[in-house]
Amino acid sequence: MYSYPLRLPVDNPLVTITNPQTHLWVIELHNGQDNRLTTTLVNNGLRPALDTVEKHWRERWRKAFTANDREGGRGALIIVGRRDQDKFFSNGLDYERVRLDPNFFPETFNPLLARLLLFPIPTIAAINGHCYAGGFMLSLACDYRVMTDGSTRNAWLCMNEVHFGAVWPLSFAAIVRAKFGDHRLHRKIALEGHRFIPTEALTDGILDHLVTGNTAAVLSKAEEVADNLSINASAGVWGLIKSDIYRDAVETIKKNLRTTNPIIEDDAAKARL
Repeated sequence: MYSYPLRLPVDNPLVTITNPQTHLWVIELHNGQDNRLTTTLVNNGLRPALDTVEKHWRERWRKAFTANDREGGRGALIIVGRRDQDKFFSNGLDYERVRLDPNFFPETFNPLLARLLLFPIPTIAAINGHCYAGGFMLSLACDYRVMTDGSTRNAWLCMNEVHFGAVWPLSFAAIVRAKFGDHRLHRKIALEGHRFIPTEALTDGILDHLVTGNTAAVLSKAEEVADNLSINASAGVWGLIKSDIYRDAVETIKKNLRTTNPIIEDDAAKARL
C-alpha cells in the first residue's frame, strides 16, 4: 500500500510525491524558495522519489498486463517547482558546495539524469518559473517541458556556466546533443549562455507548451499532457525505446572522469550505500 502525500527525506522534506490520479504522480521540489539542487535533495529526495513512483507504477502495470487491461497500465510523472510560488522551477546546483565534492557528478547528479532520461513512463517538467543551469538540465532529462509564458512574471531558461567559469560535466553536453540536433542551438545554450525567454525556447524546440498563468495553471497543463501520454506506458516499452534513442548519451553520462584517493573513494561509497 502507498500513502500519499509522501515527503522525502522524512526528517527534513525537500520533495513531496502525490498521486492525484491512479495513473499520475507529481513530484514537487521545495528546497527553499529556489530549489537549489543539493546532494541531500538528489540522494535522499529525488532519487528515492523516482524509485517510489516506478515501483508503484510497475505493480499496477503487472496486474494490468496479466489482465490484458491497457487502461490499467497507464502512467506518467510530473516534476514541478514548489507550488506556493511562481518564481522558480530550480535555480540550479548549490554550486559553492558541489564544486568542492568530486563525487557529486559521478555518484549523485549524473545517475539522477540518466535515470530520468530512461524513466519507464512519460515524464513532464512543469516549469513554473526560472530554470537555470542544473535545473535546466533536470528539465531536459524529462520527456516534455511545459512552462509559464512569462507574461505576468519574468521566467528564463539559461545554462549560465560560461559566464561564471564552470566547466560542464560530460553529462550536460551528452543530454544537449541527445535532445537537440542543431549545432547553432548547442552554441546558443552552452557557449553563449543565452537567457531564453519562454517564447524563444518554444520556437527553438526546447519547450513543448507555454501556459499563461501561475503555477496552478502550469501544473494543470502538465497534467493534461500527462493524461494524453500516459497510455503510451501501457505496453511497457516506453523506457526500452528510450534506452536505444539515448544509448550514446547514457554511455557518456556513465563515464567516470574524476581524480580519486581513498578518502574520495570512501565518500563515494557512502553516497552509494
